[in-house]
Parts: sequence; structure tokens; C-alpha cells
Amino acid sequence: MTLELFAHPFSSYCQKALIALYENDIPFTYRMMEDPRVAEEFASLWPIRKFPLLRDDGRVILETTIIIEHLHVRYPGPVRLIPDDPDLAVEARMLDRFFDNYVMTPQGKFVADALRPPESRDPYGVEEARRMLDTSYAWLDQRMQGRTWAVGDSFTLADCAAAPSLFYADWTHRIPDRYQHLTAYRARLLQRPSFARAVEEARRFRHYFPLGAPDRD
Repeated sequence: MTLELFAHPFSSYCQKALIALYENDIPFTYRMMEDPRVAEEFASLWPIRKFPLLRDDGRVILETTIIIEHLHVRYPGPVRLIPDDPDLAVEARMLDRFFDNYVMTPQGKFVADALRPPESRDPYGVEEARRMLDTSYAWLDQRMQGRTWAVGDSFTLADCAAAPSLFYADWTHRIPDRYQHLTAYRARLLQRPSFARAVEEARRFRHYFPLGAPDRD
């Protein structure tokens, strides 16, 4: 087996893929994007230059959700990130899209705007992102009442997406204290060994966060 992940440990989407690899102890070669030679090779494989990228014995797999789907099919393990029950599988995929589109994406808007020159910033777009996160937090707090994980009784693809989404979103636009079910879920995700490992691997890069990385996590 020749499995390579082109990734950076501080990237939320890379952490999502790493969680899946770590959950089932899948061996792989970490192609670190801090290395200019790795970055050059990566660009030759994928001109869009959005990471992570998985290369499996020469086959290139793009997009984090599809990487996890590929691992589920090709490298199955004891942790079934796509549930065997077809209805739960649909729900896990649905929540995966929710976290990517309605938590990760608006959170990224804040970060991207902070990296722009002051004269090119988009306060209206940032305010839209803030409202989206507020709406997502309220919906998620209701959903997580009485739940341990996002879907069913087991850790799934949805939780792989939730962990980095909520981790960075709370840094960016703090989850209100009144959302106790959501804050407890975020805390459980941080205690999950696979995500705790990803967070620790990224700790030395926290100075990259343009909004200021808090010390509380």
C-alpha cells in the first residue's frame, strides 16, 4: 500500500481527513505542505491547489469528504464512519454537508477577510457569515440535545466534519454560553483521541491564525 496525504496540520479540512485516518489507524505518508518541494509536487497534481489531497497507489482523490468515503471503501476498519444503516448513512452525509457549508464556510469568510488588505475587506460579507454562524449554532444546539454524536450512537463522517468546524468557528465567533448542548459536544470532540492528536500536531502553527488563537483549547 502506498497511501500519501498532501496536507497541512493547521488546515481545518486537512484535520477532517486526518481524523478519519487516525480513527482506524490507517498507515500513510504525511506529505507536509510546509515543504516547498511537496507544495510544488502538489501543484502539479492539482492546479486548484486546495488541500488535502490523497494519493492512493498513484490514484488522486480530491475533496475531504470524498477522501473519507474512499478510505471507508478501500481501507475499512472497526470505526464505521459511514454507517451501515442506509438511513443513518444519508443522515451522516447530510450533516457532513451542513458542517462544511454552514459552519466551516462562514468561519472561513472571517479568516479570508482578515488576510485581505484593509482596502479590500468585505464587512457586509463578514456580517452575513456572522448571521449564518448564529443560525447554525442555534440549530445545532437543539439537535445535540440528548445526543453524544451528530448521527446515531457512533462517531461518523459528520463528527469528522464537526470537529475542526466547531473548533475554529468558536475561535472566530464564540459559541454563546447559553448553547450548552453545543459547547458540550465541542468539548467531547476535543477529547476524541483522533481529533486531540490533530489539534496537538497543529499547535505550533497557531501563530498563522490571523484573528488571534486563544489559549483555552
